[in-house]
Amino acid sequence: MIKDIQEEIIRLKKEKNFCILAHSYQSREIVEIADFVGDSYALSVKAAKAEYDNFLMCGVRFMAETVKILSPDKKVILSNSTAGCPMAEQLTPAELSAMKKKYPGYAVVAYINTTAELKTLCDVCVTSSSALNVVKKIENDNIIFIPDINLGRYVKKMLPEKNIVLFNGGCPRHAAVTAEEVSAAKAMHPSALFLVHPECTPDVTAMADYVGSTAGIMDYAKSSDVKEFIIGTENSIVTHLQFECPDKKFYPVSKNLICSDMKATTLSDVLDALKGEGGEEIILDKETIELARKSIDEMIRLG
Repeated sequence: MIKDIQEEIIRLKKEKNFCILAHSYQSREIVEIADFVGDSYALSVKAAKAEYDNFLMCGVRFMAETVKILSPDKKVILSNSTAGCPMAEQLTPAELSAMKKKYPGYAVVAYINTTAELKTLCDVCVTSSSALNVVKKIENDNIIFIPDINLGRYVKKMLPEKNIVLFNGGCPRHAAVTAEEVSAAKAMHPSALFLVHPECTPDVTAMADYVGSTAGIMDYAKSSDVKEFIIGTENSIVTHLQFECPDKKFYPVSKNLICSDMKATTLSDVLDALKGEGGEEIILDKETIELARKSIDEMIRLG
């Protein structure tokens, strides 16, 4: 059945000239039918450069919005309209406006995991892999960092010369990983390196052999001579790495590190969206696109 559905999806995407974008946290059967797989920003960049007019996002809403911001003339559909992101949605524009009034003159740095509406109020976006480099290059030493407190703490620790104000938000899945779980995983797999995402809490990242983005974690594991790894990000990465590196062993740091929003999208959702019987087209007004785009362009300018 899975193969039959996959073959029909491939037929339809070719027939209707659709490019399928899948975030790395999607299930294996969805990753296999995608044209591009990666993190949220990388998918947006690939979409902007791809010669397609129609894009189907297998991920969450803010990712589809970012694709639309970078490719406003293209049609962007979110495969499952219920797939949101708790971190992206936990800070409202009104709350951010209040923070800006409380800290006048501060530059607002937004993690890419934010809504399009929030991006319109920010000075620059960052990804987990670019955050350190971008914040370091910002001329303003006074910074409001939103919304992930753990990524913000990591940046603040690495850049003590910056005065960084943090919002108490973050990814509920990454933040739930405990030091006790890490210790238990290390005891069970003593030869394994621990690779972790900076959205995890400081006591967890302090135990890591490598801290980096999802793409960074995957690249590190693939290129390393070590044969065993404990993976401190969404558990689908364990599955993908095991397929791509059959000569190595990968273990989840916690059985609970599963994003229900990422898993909301099913293969049937993808098929229905291509049939025109499901999914939701992302519509953003011109002003929102132009204002939100400024923060992304500034991230690109700062490198």
